[in-house]
Order: sequence, then C-alpha cells, then structure tokens
Amino acid sequence: MRDAEVKASRSVLAALSVLVFGWVIAAGNTGIACAAVGNDVIPIITGTLLCLVFMIALRVLHRAWWLAVLSALPGLLILVGSVQHAPEAALASRGIRENVVITAVSAVSTNHRFTLAGANGELAQTLEYRGSDPDYRVGDRIEVIRDPEGVVPLEDAAKVDPRGRLNGLVMGVVGWSVLTVLAGWRGHVRRRKGVVYDD
Repeated sequence: MRDAEVKASRSVLAALSVLVFGWVIAAGNTGIACAAVGNDVIPIITGTLLCLVFMIALRVLHRAWWLAVLSALPGLLILVGSVQHAPEAALASRGIRENVVITAVSAVSTNHRFTLAGANGELAQTLEYRGSDPDYRVGDRIEVIRDPEGVVPLEDAAKVDPRGRLNGLVMGVVGWSVLTVLAGWRGHVRRRKGVVYDD
C-alpha cells in the first residue's frame, strides 16, 4: 500500500510540475517579448523552443506521443499570443492614429511594403504585409497606428488587438492545463498497471 501511495504522490507531483512549467513558459515568453519589444525574433525562438520542451515533458508524463502532439495547437496560441501581445499593447497605449492613403507598393517575393501619405505628407514608416495576396491596393484609405518612439512597426489600426492576443494566450494556457491533467491521470493509471510500452 505504501509503495502505491508513493507512486501516486510522484504522479501528482510530476503532473503539477509540468502544469506549472506550462504556465511559466506562457508568462516567461510574454515577459521576454515585452523586454524585447520591436524585435519579434527573440520571443519567437525562445517560445518555439520552450513549446517543444513542453511537448517532450508531456510525452514523458503520459508515455505516448499522441497527447503531446495535441498540445501543439494550444502551444501555437501561446506562441502567437505571447509574441504579438507586447507590440500591439504598446501601439494601443502610446500609438498615434492617423488616416492615410496608400500611394505606392513594392514587393520582394511575398513581402509587400506599402508607402503611405497622411495629412502632413508621406510617412517615414511603411506598412508591411507578408503574404502573396495583400488586402491593400494603391489608393486605399486606411487608419494606421504608428509608434512615436519608432520601436514598434506601424500597423493597420483594424488589426491591432492586444486584448484578443491576450485572450488567445489564456486559451492556450487553459488548453495546456487540461491536457496536462489528462496526461497526468493517464500516466498514473498506466504506471499503476505496470504498462511500460508506448501507444
């Protein structure tokens, strides 16, 4: 009985450790993005690596890859939310809104750069679009938000949604939490039965 209790305690501790690790990843990568605001490469790299480590930890906890693979979807929500919340929050808090006209466009591969003109002439910053089919055309009038400090790139005001990014981040954390509880329970049952093979 004592041996069974020890195994149960270890299973609970392992699941709790993975659960807390997931929360730390979400909070930590968001903090990194805030510290490196204006440079998305750093939180993208750290977030991707940490999400992969979480998947491995979930695999060890559950003893199977299929549940770890399921964690990729909430992991993507956490990665996108943690990386994009900081710059969008900066634009929402200190950014300057301005109505502009698209006057020109240049494209290199799937990267498009739109030149903008406001009430006081051409803006120094351009609107960047990554993709093969941009939503913008020369002559379009849009509202943009630009950072007066020039740290965060100019963005289309309609696409700046820091609360939505934060909600996505929270949804990802909830998803990871649910999967961790399921993995912990499944792993505990398998260990109690002495099952050591993968499924």
